[in-house]
Amino acid sequence: MATSPHLHPDEIRHLFAQAMSRMYRDEVPLYGALMELVAEVNAATLAGDPALAARLQRSDALDRLDAERHGAIRVGTPRELATLRRLFAVMGMQPVGYYDLAVAGVPVHATAFRPVDAAALARNPFRVFTSLLRLELIEDAALREEAAAILDAREIFTPRALALIEHFEQAGGLSADDAAEFVAQALETFRWHSEATVSHATYQALLSAHRLIADVVCFRGPHINHLTPRTLDIDAAQDAMQARGIDAKAVIEGPPRRRCPILLRQTSFKALQEPVLFPAGDSADAGTHTARFGEIEQRGLALTPKGRALYDTLLARAREADGAGSTGDYASRLAAAFAEFPDDDDTLRREGLGYYRYALTDAGRADPSAVSRSDVDTAIAAGLVTADPVVYEDFLPVSAAGIFQSNLGGGEQRAYAAQANRDAFEAALGAQVHDEFAIYARIEHASLAAIGHAAETH
Repeated sequence: MATSPHLHPDEIRHLFAQAMSRMYRDEVPLYGALMELVAEVNAATLAGDPALAARLQRSDALDRLDAERHGAIRVGTPRELATLRRLFAVMGMQPVGYYDLAVAGVPVHATAFRPVDAAALARNPFRVFTSLLRLELIEDAALREEAAAILDAREIFTPRALALIEHFEQAGGLSADDAAEFVAQALETFRWHSEATVSHATYQALLSAHRLIADVVCFRGPHINHLTPRTLDIDAAQDAMQARGIDAKAVIEGPPRRRCPILLRQTSFKALQEPVLFPAGDSADAGTHTARFGEIEQRGLALTPKGRALYDTLLARAREADGAGSTGDYASRLAAAFAEFPDDDDTLRREGLGYYRYALTDAGRADPSAVSRSDVDTAIAAGLVTADPVVYEDFLPVSAAGIFQSNLGGGEQRAYAAQANRDAFEAALGAQVHDEFAIYARIEHASLAAIGHAAETH
């Protein structure tokens, strides 16, 4: 049997994620401390919960845990976004979901580039939340035009990276040597550069418009602004950060703590104050920039549209109470609002609130005829089939905006009247984004089909 001359995109993604992690550890030393902290919390959590460890082992989530990361990057033009789509395709990463952050005071809309099938996710689930600046939200017309001209003049990809992307597209893949070179060249797009490409006066003007605008426009490249490991207990990780003197965010973003985690919970430490050099001859030859930070996340059950609608309703209720002069802290109000959300896997599954992955147990494999005679609920009750939560692989716009706002500095809260514009985003991207619900449904349906096939063939 002939072997492919090309390295599999999953392997290229794995190499890139490792290289990104090494680079970010060098650039942000506190990231290394964060990785050690998360490893300790995860080990303690698994040791104290054998059932969780077994469930993660069954669903391939245990092997991927130590390698799991997500990063975030912000770009300024449709051309940059479209080229990133092509770059991530080399690594088997597709755009999934549309996120409008303008409604939460951040002038961007976004997607997440990530693997989409179960095997690729099990190999390495590296994902990059990618935001496109909405220049139309800069109110000052002259400043808006200046920002557009600055972005138009820059090239965030190396010539060799562009050549290797084109070679991948024409040849259908990259050799191992080309893949190694591609990883090194692609990494340059994500690297931090302390030299601003604009004058101090322009930097200050863009900073006044919105700190994120200055972060996107004023540098040679977009630079990775955080790299996030996955923890199994974010509350323990938050406590550990505070115990070590790490300046952690006061509030964990996302749903409250639950027996059955859902969607995504995130916390972060405050962004670095990093030195910035301005062009020679500028009256201000040095300054500081605040954008890059450390983040930890805990991922739970992927919700169905029905489950997500309930989540959004309850979150809105908690946030409305937060602004209504109610007593008690936000965490307490959030927990009270979510008391209506079922918190056991059996109810979540039976009520169609979340996606589950089904598999035969040893007993089910020993007696497949009993499985074929049973419906799923009966087979689960009889111990013939397991139902494990499908991990949520995506993001929450309100949570992302909350993390961004807390780390941009300045304490600003902006309100934009602009509406979500998925059509404009997809036009800039050069492709439609995948529907995350359809991806989760395919994973669930495939697991049920595999059970049916196993029962029929024995």
